[in-house]
Amino acid sequence: MNARRIFAISAATLGILAAPAALAPAAAQTSVSLETVTDGLSYPWGVAFLPDGGYLVTERDGLLKYVSGDGAQSVVAGTPEVFAQGQGGMLDIALSPDFESDQTVFLTFSQGSPEGAGTSLFRAKLSAAGDGYRLDDGKTIFRANNKAYGGRHFGSRLAFAPDGSLFMTLGDRGDGPRSQDTLDHTGSVLRLTADGEPVPGNPFESSEDHKPEIWSIGHRNPQSAAINPSTGVLWTVEHGARGGDEINIPEAGKNYGWPVISYGRHYSGGKIGEGTAKDGMEQPIHYWDPSIAPSGMAFVSSDRYPDWKGDLLVGALRGRHLSKLELDGNAVASEQQLLTELDERIRDVRQAPDGYLYVLTDSDDGRLVRLVP
Repeated sequence: MNARRIFAISAATLGILAAPAALAPAAAQTSVSLETVTDGLSYPWGVAFLPDGGYLVTERDGLLKYVSGDGAQSVVAGTPEVFAQGQGGMLDIALSPDFESDQTVFLTFSQGSPEGAGTSLFRAKLSAAGDGYRLDDGKTIFRANNKAYGGRHFGSRLAFAPDGSLFMTLGDRGDGPRSQDTLDHTGSVLRLTADGEPVPGNPFESSEDHKPEIWSIGHRNPQSAAINPSTGVLWTVEHGARGGDEINIPEAGKNYGWPVISYGRHYSGGKIGEGTAKDGMEQPIHYWDPSIAPSGMAFVSSDRYPDWKGDLLVGALRGRHLSKLELDGNAVASEQQLLTELDERIRDVRQAPDGYLYVLTDSDDGRLVRLVP
């Protein structure tokens, strides 16, 4: 069922998020209409926009759905078998940068094995099938060695860089010290080719002590990744524990500290690691305490939202809002909560090629929602 709801977004209705330093309130869009494109999605995780105006939406339990422009849903056949437990299942989706000519789709998913489940990357061709689509020639092109039992902290987001390389984020699988092991994909950002191979020029391509596909290490559970359109550089947002959610700009070969340093604490209240800083480990550009449980992010470059242009949007699961961060270069100048009236866990936020912003709500009756200024 489709629906349309209009909320006034103003300084009076926007709450300021807890942050490491006092931040000035940002200018707010005066109003935005929330249009439900489709509902009844089962814990949707990621969305991609097709040239015909339709959508591809992953559902955590393992399905890929095609959603037409009028909101009708159909299942896309040909997806891989997933390990759907806890945070695991069908995760992110990205279209090839040359999708209009090659029709290639990339999916991340948790894949089971006798040694436990890990995060894998799947590639296939999208083909028309009746009123919907199917995946052909599907192949798992990369299998991370972040295998563990249980359903915690798989990551995983995808982001294509301007040079065509593919960044893939991986969580620590609930075992933080593995994030410091350079022969373990756990808690890392990878940089891959479209064939799932290490990109030539990766920081550790000639090292026997590092996996060659690793770009950066020391991450906890990055469920947000996007390329900053003004710089062409990757940004990520990752879950902390009890506080300590971080925004990072992962650089080649750098260590982002988890679990040696953190601005959060264990869920028990105990101290994590050695403190908040250590030589040889990078600082986040921003962190949240208490945690908002971030997932999904988008840079606003669209002229449709003049008051938000240049801002960063981050979905909040625990916080049940959309965080709008006004940027000053690589620093966060101000921060506000949007869509609090929606009162939904926000799993993903994306800007479509037509300039509209969309969010996915995280529930067993999840929605794809368009934000119309």
